[in-house]
Amino acid sequence: MKDEPRSHPFRDSVQDMEAAKHTPDTAQTRAPAYRLAFTDRDFMAREDLRPVRLQLELLKPQLVMDERGIESTIVLFGGARIPRPEDKDSARSKTLADLSAYYEEARRFAYRMTERSMSSYGRENVIITGGGPGVMEAGNRGAHEAGGQSIGLNIVLPHEQAPNEYVTPDLCFNFHYFAIRKMHFLMRAKAVCVFPGGFGTLDEMFESLTLIQTKRMKPIPFLLFGRAFWEGVINWQALADAGTISPEDLSLFQFVETADEAIAAIDAWTVEC
Repeated sequence: MKDEPRSHPFRDSVQDMEAAKHTPDTAQTRAPAYRLAFTDRDFMAREDLRPVRLQLELLKPQLVMDERGIESTIVLFGGARIPRPEDKDSARSKTLADLSAYYEEARRFAYRMTERSMSSYGRENVIITGGGPGVMEAGNRGAHEAGGQSIGLNIVLPHEQAPNEYVTPDLCFNFHYFAIRKMHFLMRAKAVCVFPGGFGTLDEMFESLTLIQTKRMKPIPFLLFGRAFWEGVINWQALADAGTISPEDLSLFQFVETADEAIAAIDAWTVEC
């Protein structure tokens, strides 16, 4: 990130951070109280500083994406465990092996949307994923193979994890707070595409649908890849029949099977709106 042009004559923080490294070694300068507040890791990690950390985690990706001129994104949610088609024989279940077809659809979809994105010099329709394996890798991979950029929103987990190799390095972010990560998924979203997945995918899908249902977010194309999978794990009609959702809530999303169908649905939405 670049510092914004300064219009004042004061020393900047970078200068003082460097100067602080060369402070004489005394009992006073070794004391935690003497550290610059914004370079003091112990201070920044205090319970009282959570509101500041939340703000910083919202602000950093926002500034980077603004500086890159990114105006709209295409969100890809989906399972980390879905294998590449060539690796499906090693999947932990036959169902996962069969779902590997959606890895290829996610890759094709991201490739074609990134071609469109490049016509706007990477400002519009930028692919954004959770930055991990499975469907997320497929999305970032398709964008990479098209020659464009893509975003990855990783999160620190108890087990060792690294971003997939196809995320654009300068657009690869790491989060502590799930809530702030979810905000960044949707702040620039022009469409949401949800592929088969587990708890994380279900969480992201339902939270996004709830925002649209409650009019906390404008309606956008909301596409569920794989009708058989989604109708097998969720009885959507039963929710409407029970009255826990309105019948019209079933129109907040639509099912697609292929990248071509998804792109056609996005284009049709543009025409309608």
